[in-house]
Amino acid sequence: MATAALFSYITVNSPNFHLTAKRSEFSRQLKYGGKYYSGFTDISSSRRKPKSLSVVCNNSSPSSSDISSTAKIRSEVLSPFRSVRMFFYVAFIASAGLGGLIASTRLIAALANSSRGAEVPEILKGLGIDLSAVSVFAFLYYRENKAKNAQVAKLAREENLSNLKLRVDDKKIVPVSAFRGIARLVILAGPSAFISECFKLSAPFTEGLLERGVLVVPFATDGISPSFEFEENDELEEKISRRKRLWQLAPIYATEWTKWIDEQKKLAGVSPESPVYLSLRLDGRVRGSGVGCPSWNAFVLQLPPVKGIWSGLLDGMDGRVL
Repeated sequence: MATAALFSYITVNSPNFHLTAKRSEFSRQLKYGGKYYSGFTDISSSRRKPKSLSVVCNNSSPSSSDISSTAKIRSEVLSPFRSVRMFFYVAFIASAGLGGLIASTRLIAALANSSRGAEVPEILKGLGIDLSAVSVFAFLYYRENKAKNAQVAKLAREENLSNLKLRVDDKKIVPVSAFRGIARLVILAGPSAFISECFKLSAPFTEGLLERGVLVVPFATDGISPSFEFEENDELEEKISRRKRLWQLAPIYATEWTKWIDEQKKLAGVSPESPVYLSLRLDGRVRGSGVGCPSWNAFVLQLPPVKGIWSGLLDGMDGRVL
């Protein structure tokens, strides 16, 4: 039976079978009549012709090359003239290097011929200019390339974040990227006690945070789900509903979230045990981060509302990008 790189199809010729799967493999074993058949073995030669069942296995996780390509495209959009500058730096380095090579040959010829000794100072002057130009433009190219690599690496990490999954409700799971242009996410990562403390501190600013499109993503690193206590009161029903809306998102696939957060802590030089927060702009880029609970009051004061007369004009006023 033919097999593909990412898909495998299994035809079962008996209604009574047992399917055994290993987590990271696409191989299957079928037990029929006391005999075992491999998932990739043609068993169409069986005597009976019962119903057939097709099992499709797909590993559709994005590859690192796809993420890198997306990050590079975003980098070009954010810095459209960087490639032009780097091209001219290389051209100037090549031009100065060629001039230096010509000057070197002239210098050797002048030193070998005593009658051309008067030309040596002029040749040395030109050679010095060429070498200086090579050094300057090589330094500029190195600095530009270093900035480009840092930006691409940062954008790649943001793309990895955008691919992480969030549960909106019992029936809806979306990636972080689904909130671009819609909401400003604030990610809290720490033990459940830290999440509960942030929940209590955000209570007075619930209305202002929602008006600015802020939604909280609580991620308990100790594996204990934080308990959010909402007072059941008919008079406060609307307020409770808005509180639940502010804290409605829940991260899933904890291993992927843990890996991404640990990488950010390592890059920032933060202890792995430290509780941290991370705030995103409307465009999904990182706006700010820190250790401990975020300043909810600062979000209300600094961020513009997502609706109203000033929403379109102030859409980009999310603060500088880290």
